[in-house]
Amino acid sequence: MSEEITIPDEAIIDKIYIIRGQKVMLDKDLAELYGVVTKRLKEQVRRNINRFPESFMFELTEEEHTALRSQFASLKRGRHSKYPPFVFTEHGILMLSSVLNSEAAIKMSVQIIETFVQLRKLANNYEEIMNKIQQMESSYNEQFSEIYEVLQKLLSKPEEKPVTKIGYKK
Repeated sequence: MSEEITIPDEAIIDKIYIIRGQKVMLDKDLAELYGVVTKRLKEQVRRNINRFPESFMFELTEEEHTALRSQFASLKRGRHSKYPPFVFTEHGILMLSSVLNSEAAIKMSVQIIETFVQLRKLANNYEEIMNKIQQMESSYNEQFSEIYEVLQKLLSKPEEKPVTKIGYKK
């Protein structure tokens, strides 16, 4: 019997980027998750390019690639490709499992897609909560104003405070 390999959802979520308004994953990250080298993954995609329309997979422009590379804190020579990567949408990830054609790729694709679905549910819940608060706020009376202010503060992102320098001041 083959042992099922699962990866924590957080490890997958950390590899999801928003590019061109879509949630995508990089070819190198998917190759790592599928247990293949990036070169082989790209090779299989190119051999089956008709299965990957632009809504499934696209190659980053040079500007997008540069911007993405600048997001990584430490780039070590030889560890990051100098060529723009392929990025795959949720549908492209599903298609990848069929062109890689291995049991491990299929299982990993299922786990990745389940993570995408969980993220979508969380985003929908957040939107619903914010809409309900805004509806309630528009019809509130003065006695509930403090409650709405507290709810807004809890659901809003914290502001970054300027760092105060420690030490002697001249």
